[in-house]
Amino acid sequence: MPHDFLKNSLNILLRQQTNILSAAIVIMSTVILSQVLGLIRERLLRATFGASNTLGIYQYATNIPDFLFQLTIAAALASSFIPVFSDYLVKNKEQEGHKMASTLLIAGLSIFSFFAVVLLILAPLFLQIFNLGGKFSSEDMTLMANLMKIFIFGQLLFIIGSFFSALLQSYNHFFIAGFAASMYNLGIIIGILIFSPFIGIYSAPIGVIFGGIIFILVQLPLVKKIGFSFNPTFSLIKSEGIAKIIKLMWPRTISIAIFNLGTITIASLISFLSDPGRMYVIYNSAQILSFAPVVLFGQTIAQAALPILSKEREKLDYFKTTFITSFNQMLYLVLPISVLFLVLRIPIVRLIFGAAQFDWPATVLTGRTLAFFSISIFAQSLIALVLRGFYALHNTKMPLVVGSISTAIIIVLVYLFITVHKLGVESIAIAYSIASVFNLVVLFIFLDKMVGGFDKKNLVLSIVKIFLSSFFTGFALYIPIKLLDQLVFDTTRTINLIFLTGISAFAGLSLYLFLTWLFNVKEAKTFLLLFKKIGNLPRGKAGWREILGKSEEVIDATSIKP
Repeated sequence: MPHDFLKNSLNILLRQQTNILSAAIVIMSTVILSQVLGLIRERLLRATFGASNTLGIYQYATNIPDFLFQLTIAAALASSFIPVFSDYLVKNKEQEGHKMASTLLIAGLSIFSFFAVVLLILAPLFLQIFNLGGKFSSEDMTLMANLMKIFIFGQLLFIIGSFFSALLQSYNHFFIAGFAASMYNLGIIIGILIFSPFIGIYSAPIGVIFGGIIFILVQLPLVKKIGFSFNPTFSLIKSEGIAKIIKLMWPRTISIAIFNLGTITIASLISFLSDPGRMYVIYNSAQILSFAPVVLFGQTIAQAALPILSKEREKLDYFKTTFITSFNQMLYLVLPISVLFLVLRIPIVRLIFGAAQFDWPATVLTGRTLAFFSISIFAQSLIALVLRGFYALHNTKMPLVVGSISTAIIIVLVYLFITVHKLGVESIAIAYSIASVFNLVVLFIFLDKMVGGFDKKNLVLSIVKIFLSSFFTGFALYIPIKLLDQLVFDTTRTINLIFLTGISAFAGLSLYLFLTWLFNVKEAKTFLLLFKKIGNLPRGKAGWREILGKSEEVIDATSIKP
């Protein structure tokens, strides 16, 4: 019955998750919602402002506030807070853990606020880095500074919301944290819809503030339910927990700083291109599309894996099994999506960003850039998991070194491509893909040595099967799009474009599923059984537990408060 289906579905989403695959599926459900709202937000921006200089200035204005957020608190939450806080829970020191967490939040807010004040005062000076090519006018730079100042206030709210998310994830509650993050996008959408006719591009950062408020409020009830008490104790600044977080986070902080400096450097180099605001919109559009499957599959599985891997770091056999299972699941899901993006790049860009203001030349150039980004979607996704493997083993130094080298590769290549060889914006995607594959390969080699070696024979065999299936999937995607385009469907109409893209995607992914089943890829059977059980869900939710339990990575939640 529909009522039973809804009730069982809510139970699955809201309960504590007890293995990586079930947690990843719950996270994916919220990420899909967040991605949909995020793409609506981006389409709305382009429908309202087009691939224009104004929209480019808005996107430039987000870089430094985001860099400050990543530097002050995101590193701690991403790499060290969950493992350290989980140790408190495992050792039945929950109240002490709450005090430590409260102290960390206050410290992060204080540090961010200090640098924010400096940034507010010296905004025009800092933003000159984005005008090295001298293509932006003084009016453009004033607009950029004003937009950035509003973003800074939004980031303060985002810090609190992100802290709540990390806290809930430590208790293996993933749905509300992910749902709240998706509502952040809704706030921006509301801001644009309501205020853009009156205040233009300023409506977007106003929406960021709305989104930040919603992000916090949605999580508050569950934060209270798990018993979190905000009780900062400044004497705990020197406590063992804070000290451990600082020890673990400083390499990650430097790594994030280097990566974001690389992002800022790339934005600065784009200023040497003609019409840099427009080129930055095109670059961001392609990157947003390519990053969608990375977030949906890469970050969700990696995020779900971190608490379990953290608890298994003393049992390397279990650790290796969990990691390889997650690695194969991620590759199985993300590789065909990479091929799909490569082959169907123009239809995808048209469907997501198609609007009168986003003209055909911008669509073609965005598609070309997306094609080069798509080559490394699998690498970007798997990097998220490999990084969590290092974090779970309390090693953040190696990701720092390898990540720094990868960022340096990107910067050098982009500099050569743009300033020396005078290539276009799509060359940045080429540099990014080269560096991403390098990053993945080197990190995996070092992680393999740290854990005493993975079962590489079975791993390589599985990878070869998935790559071969994906290769033939590309042909199944390409043939329908060529045969049906114009001959059967008039793709100048959106509904026909949807049908054409859907038919091609269905043909390609169906072949992929068949080939991986034929090649006896374990992940194909797992997901086929899972989909079958989803269809049978109203007859009993035990089916979910039975299938998800076969994913071999069960969370020990006995010491975690429900």
